[in-house]
Amino acid sequence: MSIDVNNESGTDIDEQAILDVARYALARMRIHPLSELSVIVVDAEAMEQLHIQWMDLPGPTDVMSFPMDELRPPSKDEEEPPQGLLGDIVLCPEVAEKQGTEAPTAHSMDEELQLLTVHGVLHLLGYDHEEPDEKAEMFGLQAAIVDGWRTERGMTGPSPAPTVT
Repeated sequence: MSIDVNNESGTDIDEQAILDVARYALARMRIHPLSELSVIVVDAEAMEQLHIQWMDLPGPTDVMSFPMDELRPPSKDEEEPPQGLLGDIVLCPEVAEKQGTEAPTAHSMDEELQLLTVHGVLHLLGYDHEEPDEKAEMFGLQAAIVDGWRTERGMTGPSPAPTVT
């Protein structure tokens, strides 16, 4: 799995954890091991520009996903998943820090960035949360992936509650 993390935000983040949780999420979703993913971390100003340009919405947001090859998790019948370019996930630590602090179970900026990374991966794989049933499926899968990753790393305590809107 080729995953690049490029921190352009000027904020100190746990890049290794972002890399690890992305790799765990893609393996859990059975994405081909030769697929490629890019994670870009930007400041609030850059995120706001992207948010306006692509979503026509004001202000910075927490995470944006830009799919490339529209890869999907393979069905149970498929022996070999297709490989390709997943796309880009863009994260904003400033928004992540605020969301983590304001969450029902307050958590760190890095924990929020890990959650947002999984959220972004799921968006790249075609998951969405516009409809209630889609939201339940996506957020359930997101929680299972983050919890599994945290358990594998020996992390204790509750996982961050979904703060992504």
